Amino acid sequence: MGKHITSERLVEEWTDQYTRIRALSESLVQPLSDADATVQSMDDASPAKWHLAHVSWFFETFILRDHVPDYSLFDEDYPFLFNSYYEAEGERHARPRRGMLTRPSLDEVLAYRAHVDAALMAASPDLAPDVRALVTLGLHHEQQHQELLLTDILHLFAQNPLQPAMWRAPSSMPAPMPGPIVWIEGRTGVAAIGHEGPDFAFDCEGPRHDGLLAPHALANRPVTNGEWIEFISDGGYADPRLWLSDGWAWVQANAISAPLYWESEAGRDWTCFGHDGRHMVNPAAPVTHISLYEADAYASWAGVRLPTEEEWEAAAQGIDPAGGHQLDEAAAPRPRACEQQHGLAQMFGDVWEWTGSAYRPYPRFHAAEGAVGEYNGKFMSGQFVLKGGSCATPRGHMRASYRNFFYPHQRWQFTGLRLAKDL
Repeated sequence: MGKHITSERLVEEWTDQYTRIRALSESLVQPLSDADATVQSMDDASPAKWHLAHVSWFFETFILRDHVPDYSLFDEDYPFLFNSYYEAEGERHARPRRGMLTRPSLDEVLAYRAHVDAALMAASPDLAPDVRALVTLGLHHEQQHQELLLTDILHLFAQNPLQPAMWRAPSSMPAPMPGPIVWIEGRTGVAAIGHEGPDFAFDCEGPRHDGLLAPHALANRPVTNGEWIEFISDGGYADPRLWLSDGWAWVQANAISAPLYWESEAGRDWTCFGHDGRHMVNPAAPVTHISLYEADAYASWAGVRLPTEEEWEAAAQGIDPAGGHQLDEAAAPRPRACEQQHGLAQMFGDVWEWTGSAYRPYPRFHAAEGAVGEYNGKFMSGQFVLKGGSCATPRGHMRASYRNFFYPHQRWQFTGLRLAKDL
């Protein structure tokens, strides 16, 4: 009897999680028109309604189609339209042309989501544990797309000459400038890195393995906008000695002179664009929307370096990943200024922190069987690891072992940096 009650409670908790995450996605698009949700601003970004449909395609394909008898697809064309990169699932609409999908409309995509939700909830009592684990993977996948939806729509609105605000600016108290960086000595010797245990993690976060840490220290907080303005004023973007060769070529080819979305007149009175419109740069807040190239150049200018993935993760173990400024609901994400505190601050939330580590497999890594094995493993080339989450990362999605990854030139995400140095 007790076992039956426990099983019912697990199903209820799982259902509540599914409903909550799916509802957040739809709340994020409430301020958008159908046109807002359709347009694609660059090849790296996707339209908002494509994000909404793609995560539903994931559930429809890998759970309903494959594991629910007699399920019929909502629309036979949708697998072609909303598959992302799963080669095992066949042909798909080209990524750079997702903005051409004027049909289906946003309302039709929302109807598709409702259909998938109803079918999955009806089937949920009969799903085997391994299938339910696929649903859990799909929910974490949807949380990733919630952040991508926000950063993609931000990039789109920044291209609009009107630079419209998606939400009103959140009320906030003026924050004092944080004090000078304090160096926190890190662990040395052998440290266990990677995920282990029954809680969810993506396949690329494991297996757990030993890393060797040399004597080092981490900055107690991320680099601020005010400090970045000093880098700009000192000619940081014009000094090739600070830059990796590829980074300097990128700066020259694209006329890069400040973080993405920043503007100024004569290098003064910097403003930046966010979901709440254009506003003055807050010098106390962490700098964001910078590439790995920029982060590495700043570290060189400061006479130090970026942390390794192992150094960052070892330092974050034991820190509550639910703390910090993360996405709780449909509210304008913006990095917040650091509160004065002892030890490491803002390890989770506000800005993703670039590391100097390449995104490569851990020892003994094996991709999962089947189409979902394409989820992470095939991207382990040419990209760098970021840690910690951002102000647009859904709360509850983070952990010390989490490995985000982007190419070194990309910066439309909420990306920042924390410094490290050798001891």
